Amino acid sequence: MLKIGDRLPEGTLYEFIEVEGEGCSLGPNAFDIAKSTAGRTVALFGLPGAFTPTCSAQHVPGYVAAAEELRAAGVDEIWCVSVNDAFVMGAWGREQGTAGKVRMMADGSGDFARATGLELDLTGRGLGKRLQRCSMLVVDGVVRALNVEAPGKFEVSDAQTLLAQARALRQG
Repeated sequence: MLKIGDRLPEGTLYEFIEVEGEGCSLGPNAFDIAKSTAGRTVALFGLPGAFTPTCSAQHVPGYVAAAEELRAAGVDEIWCVSVNDAFVMGAWGREQGTAGKVRMMADGSGDFARATGLELDLTGRGLGKRLQRCSMLVVDGVVRALNVEAPGKFEVSDAQTLLAQARALRQG
């Protein structure tokens, strides 16, 4: 399993882009993880699925609400990663009001979840293989803080925990 000091695995995440921009067309766009984290501080949180109860009511809203504080603590971007496709993540982002605050990154194939060792098997519940609920602070592609939830819990991967870790890291 991924641990503090490890580099994020190589791979690609996808984001649904609603407004055409420099180098980004409308619709799903692929982003290389290594290139997207190079020279940046990213607050990344992972969760089991879009539109699920805890994820929709607590996890994403907490990061949306804390976006400015996280940026003030030195975070360049906030990523929400889930094993869903980019269309679903885009629709969920619209519903959650994440524009300009949290990037909704799709791990449609589950490759990122597997590569990090944070894959969660929810096949028995009809959800297939997912990403375990977690949060991490990634600096220049290296994990500097990591919070992995126990199954069914939401206690350590919240925005306030990661914000405190970002502030502590910034203070050195």
